[in-house]
Amino acid sequence: MLQDGKLYIGTSRNPDDSLNKGEYLDLRFGNRHGLITGATGTGKTVSLQVLAEGFAKAGVPVFCADIKGDLSGIAKPGEAKDWVTKRAEQIGFSDLSFEQFPVIFWDLYGEKGHRVRATIAEMGPLLLARLMDASEAQEGVLNIAFKIADQGGLPLLDLKDLQSLLNYMGEHASELSSQFGLISKSSVGSLQRGLLVLEQQGAEHFFGEPALKIADIMRTTSDGRGVISVLAADKLMMNPRLYGTFLLWMLSELFEELPEVGDPAKPKLVFFFDEAHLLFNDAPRVLIERVEQVVRLIRSKGVGVYFVTQNPLDVPETVLAQLGNRVQHALRAYTPREQKAVKTAADTFRQNPAFSTAEAITTLGTGEALVSTLQDKGAPSIVERTLVRPPSGRVGPVTDDERRSLMASSPVAGLYDQDIDRESAFEILGERARKAAEAEAAKRAAEEQASEQPDSAAGRWKLPGFGDEEPKQASTTGGGRRTSGYQRETVIEAAMKSAARSVATSVGRALVRGILGSLRR
Repeated sequence: MLQDGKLYIGTSRNPDDSLNKGEYLDLRFGNRHGLITGATGTGKTVSLQVLAEGFAKAGVPVFCADIKGDLSGIAKPGEAKDWVTKRAEQIGFSDLSFEQFPVIFWDLYGEKGHRVRATIAEMGPLLLARLMDASEAQEGVLNIAFKIADQGGLPLLDLKDLQSLLNYMGEHASELSSQFGLISKSSVGSLQRGLLVLEQQGAEHFFGEPALKIADIMRTTSDGRGVISVLAADKLMMNPRLYGTFLLWMLSELFEELPEVGDPAKPKLVFFFDEAHLLFNDAPRVLIERVEQVVRLIRSKGVGVYFVTQNPLDVPETVLAQLGNRVQHALRAYTPREQKAVKTAADTFRQNPAFSTAEAITTLGTGEALVSTLQDKGAPSIVERTLVRPPSGRVGPVTDDERRSLMASSPVAGLYDQDIDRESAFEILGERARKAAEAEAAKRAAEEQASEQPDSAAGRWKLPGFGDEEPKQASTTGGGRRTSGYQRETVIEAAMKSAARSVATSVGRALVRGILGSLRR
């Protein structure tokens, strides 16, 4: 049943329930993306695990999110349970063997895996605006903030860096607006409140250093197997917007960092995007267009993206059209939307004259799926009603002790567990304010000392209020209003001018941002 260069998914059946043939995913087309859909409890997680195991055995690194904790068992050998042996016998899978796979556990909160972090600068304004549910005006202010930071040498690493920069912009909105465009104080205030909400939702665990290196999710073992990176997402799912934005950031990082490889013999990485509807729900049109562009172009970087969701309608048609390998589990058709989803799913397959695809979708059993993959010259195969093979790894979660042991022996143990807080925008703006305060204090001391010196011309002390002070110079503004020729600037104003001068002299040092606003290294 196992073939070189192909992943065995399961065995298809004829309409009379007799076995038909093995169904495979050709590694050459593994980077042509895919879709796994089906209602709750129909076997999507097992299908995901089967594909992840197949790619890993072929030497392809895998990244996937573990929504319920069940996927973590892939790190341990499977067991000959009744349903496992029964399915293997049912499809004639005599090559089934139980084995564990190399796994690295990750967790944004550092509880069930190694910490995963990104800097604010790497996230970029577009994804950050999505995370904060920012309005168009607020997104404009965010873009200006990143422009100032990029050009002015102000590293934005964590939430307090962005907070201090927004404070700086809000206090000098009118001065900055003349250079960068309108900066509304109300928009700045809304963004600051948004940052507080993010902090309360735990986003401070994600933003900071050391940032995740893409190379660490693209590892292979000494025996040639791909390492499976499993993101613990049970707690992360409590903040769906952070979950979707984080995975999209990872896609953008892969897109920006990896070189063009064309169509390799097998993918460089396979990325499973579970609960994919969280990415597209209420997403602005510009973001969906960028996602479509990334999905279309990242194929040439050797990355395959597989969306996992309950309903095919969760994925926009423009993205759905890019997904060549399909595994469709059962769907229910009780409501008009569900009936539309069944029709949509059926219409995306290359029809099999032996049965009705739409009817089959509603009658599939648990662990059974309609499968169509790219074959030969990249054309989709005729859809087949397929019994999915049992996994080789454990079906179910690892224990806490097993997880801790695996984390301790992980190849990235100790690399991401300690926070690093280097000098960034928060410290730089604070230092500028401190220097401005010292300069102001020195200036005031000099003025006071000068006022105590005797007037050489009059030969006596000058006393304020006795009619012998120097007359103040006055100037007339364009409107005829007379103003003082000297006005003492505040500490913040001095810091603001210092930073503005840095921006003005650093235009040539602007950093380059990619298709989703992330930094291009």
